[in-house]
Amino acid sequence: MKRVLVTGGAGFIGSHLCKYLLDKGEQVICMDNFFTGSKENIKSLLDNPHFEILRHDIIQPLFLEVDQIYNLACPASPVHYQWDPIKTLLTSTVGMYNILGIAKRCKARILQASTSEIYGDPLEHPQKETYKGNVNTLGPRACYDEGKRVAETFMMDYHRENNVDVRIIRIFNTYGPNMAMNDGRVVSNFIVQALKNEDITIYGDGSQTRSFCYVSDLVEAMYKMMNQEGFIGPVNLGNPGEFTMIELAEKVIEFTGSKSKIIHKDLPLDDPKQRKPDISLAKAKLDWEPTIELKDGLKRTIDYFKGLLK
Repeated sequence: MKRVLVTGGAGFIGSHLCKYLLDKGEQVICMDNFFTGSKENIKSLLDNPHFEILRHDIIQPLFLEVDQIYNLACPASPVHYQWDPIKTLLTSTVGMYNILGIAKRCKARILQASTSEIYGDPLEHPQKETYKGNVNTLGPRACYDEGKRVAETFMMDYHRENNVDVRIIRIFNTYGPNMAMNDGRVVSNFIVQALKNEDITIYGDGSQTRSFCYVSDLVEAMYKMMNQEGFIGPVNLGNPGEFTMIELAEKVIEFTGSKSKIIHKDLPLDDPKQRKPDISLAKAKLDWEPTIELKDGLKRTIDYFKGLLK
């Protein structure tokens, strides 16, 4: 039985990962500062004797004995990471330094949950891992984009200088149950607005695209990457199916039976026009590709939010 630390373990993706690891027979330490994480997300795990919760912020040093670390600690939606951009930067830099210190001391393998945001507003489409990105270092999204880029640099320098066993994944848009009502990401926004029969807000003309991966597909890929020998990444993890914001809004309205109308507002600064992963490397190295189609994942996610809104 491995002793596994999941930072950000009470968050949307982290809570699904904790359950997946427990089902695999691992001992799980769920660390979270509960800024965006929720105790409700991990409530069903509390009776498991191999699960423990630690309230802690990775910006502060910590000493633990673990075999593996999944680092998911960082607000991941613009509304949250822009709320305190300096704290966001510190989480991806000072926090990364502290967690890598644990990995170095314990000789633990560490997986960093990086992001497609490191590609910025991409000029290459779809995006491959070799693409260096088009990021505005001075913009309002830079606290997250640049923080994650520095975190990848930290990972590689600890690997080269201290022989730390690292894994880097770049997560593209992910959705599913346990997303917060105020998450601020497009899938949750659209679903909540539709279930309330409110206007669905699209920023820009709605032609910008995203690729949406259901959370169970992502978690499976994360586990495969962590336990893959001889491959450190980075590797894109996401669903290459590409949809415009208009298409997504129309599907949500259809599946909810909503009376919502679509309205348009100005596109935020540096909001990417296109986002689609090239997952050739994940297929080759991990024998992985997503299996949940958008219509099925949306229906499951809608059912989850219906439960919250009762």
